Amino acid sequence: MTFSIKRVRAIITKDWKDLIKNYYILISILLPLGFAFMISRLGTNDASMLSMPINIALVMTGAFVQASMMAEEKEKSTLRVLLLSPATTLEIMMGKSVLSAVITSIVVAGSIIISGIKVPGLFFLSIMIILSLIIFISLGTIIGLISRTVMETSIVGLPILVIFIYGSVFGSMFDSSVVTKIITYLPTENFSAALMSLQGNGGFSEVKWNIVNLLIWAIFSVILAIFIYGKRRFDK
Repeated sequence: MTFSIKRVRAIITKDWKDLIKNYYILISILLPLGFAFMISRLGTNDASMLSMPINIALVMTGAFVQASMMAEEKEKSTLRVLLLSPATTLEIMMGKSVLSAVITSIVVAGSIIISGIKVPGLFFLSIMIILSLIIFISLGTIIGLISRTVMETSIVGLPILVIFIYGSVFGSMFDSSVVTKIITYLPTENFSAALMSLQGNGGFSEVKWNIVNLLIWAIFSVILAIFIYGKRRFDK
C-alpha cells in the first residue's frame, strides 16, 4: 500500500478538532508560556534561563498532548477503528505525531519570544529542539498506549516526566554519586547543559556530546514506541 498524504491530513484534521475541545491539553500548552512570561518580568538576558520553559514545553506539551490524543483514541475505541481503516501504521503514527510536533514547536517559539531573551547558537539549538521533539513525542506515544484513559496518562506519565523536568532537583535530594551520574544522562539535563555552553559562546566542540546524547535518546525512544505500538495497538 502506498503512502497517502491525504490520509495523514485526515488524521491530523480529526485530532485538531478533538484537541480544541480538550481543556486539559490547552492548559499544558499555556503552562510553558506562563513560565516564559515570568522570566520576561525578571529583565534578564541569561539564555540559560530559557531551558526551563523550553523543557516544560517539550515535556508537558510535546509528551502530554501526544499521550492524551493516543489515550483518547483508546478510551473512545477509535484507535481500533483507525487501525482497521486503509491507513498504514506509518500514516497513523505520522498523523498522530505531526500535530503534537507543530503545536510544541509553536509553544517553544512563543516561549522564546515572550521571554525576550536573545537565543545563542540558533543552528545547534534548532537541532537540539528537533531531537527533543522526537524524544518526547515518542515518550508521549508510549504513555498514551500504556494508559487506558486520558486521566490515566497523568498517573502513568507524570512521575516520569517530572523527573525529566526537575532531574537536577531530584539529584540534589540524594547524596549519591550514582543517582547524580544517571541524571546527567537525561535529555533535558543535556539540553540545559548545551544551552549554557552556547550562552558562553561555545560551538560544536562544546555541545557535540550533548547532541549525541539527544540523538541516542531519540533513536531509542522511537524504537521503543514502535515496539509498544505493535504490542498495545489493539487495546489489550
